[in-house]
Amino acid sequence: MSETAPRPTLEAVAARAGVSRATVSRVVNGGEGVREPLAARVRQAVEELGYVPNQAARSLVTKRHDAVAVVIAEPETRVFADPFFARQLRGISKELTAHDAQLVLLLTEGREDHARVGRYLAGGHVDGALVFSLHLDDPLPGLIQRAGVPTVFGGRPGWSDGTREAVYVDSDNRGGARTAVRHLAGLGRRRIAHISGPLDQTSAADRLEGFRDVVGDDDPGLVAVSDFTPAGGERAMRELLDRLPGLDAVFAANDLSAAGALRVLRERRLRVPEDVAVVGFDDMLPVAEQTEPPLTTVRQDIEGMGRLMARLLLGDRHAPTPTGPGRRTQDGRRGIVLPTTLVRRASA
Repeated sequence: MSETAPRPTLEAVAARAGVSRATVSRVVNGGEGVREPLAARVRQAVEELGYVPNQAARSLVTKRHDAVAVVIAEPETRVFADPFFARQLRGISKELTAHDAQLVLLLTEGREDHARVGRYLAGGHVDGALVFSLHLDDPLPGLIQRAGVPTVFGGRPGWSDGTREAVYVDSDNRGGARTAVRHLAGLGRRRIAHISGPLDQTSAADRLEGFRDVVGDDDPGLVAVSDFTPAGGERAMRELLDRLPGLDAVFAANDLSAAGALRVLRERRLRVPEDVAVVGFDDMLPVAEQTEPPLTTVRQDIEGMGRLMARLLLGDRHAPTPTGPGRRTQDGRRGIVLPTTLVRRASA
């Protein structure tokens, strides 16, 4: 069995650089008061020796852990099957890496996991939390508030537990939905239906409101509630076709639901877009490009949302402020709302 080389110490770095141990500690931990020539010698010695700071000791000095919790209020089966989460996590990971911070992923499979997440956040293991995919009755916002960690939420807050100063990043879900439905109406479609997402999530509720802004709410039969999954899109499409034989267009609340709807339309031998035009929401590649036909959809910058959430949490001076190019809700919550655009393909 080979022997492991001893790990370089602060003392070894100090000896190599010809400075005191305290000087090395200040440079390594980002402290001030070290002249640049000495700091440069320390950095060179660190590189030559391959010194890696002890994170536990470093945290005692800096009061920072260089770690951020990413809390997704969904079971792992959903998180790892839905490309939306992969794209948002990619954006978060890129930004944290640029700031030399680690990502700690926390999932909530069920109610019993909420207390575990709350305890972990309150335990001082991370510098903050990024939280998304919350549902209206989710206890996480209250637990996070009691944990006292800085937090940025993905999506417009919809809960009412006292977290009035919540900072969030969202897309213009309502405006994007209006754009999608107006596009269908502009194609001459007169019987436009909606496959919604779960209405205990504000993104789905906002997209439904955008649909109603154009179509109206006189006929509730035009809406089939689904769950943002392909299987849910299939069930909702069958329900709508059985209920509305004259249906000629569908706006689905996300691309996965739209993909399920397209499968059912093929089963029913309905041509897209000739018989029924379909528009989705997200522009998740490769999903939107690989449907048959390729999907017209509303693009939101999912990866960009993740990066912006991380920048806001880390206090990046280049990040926009929630009270600047975003908007403040009536109850005082501060949000940055990113624009959406329609991407036209063959389905509508």
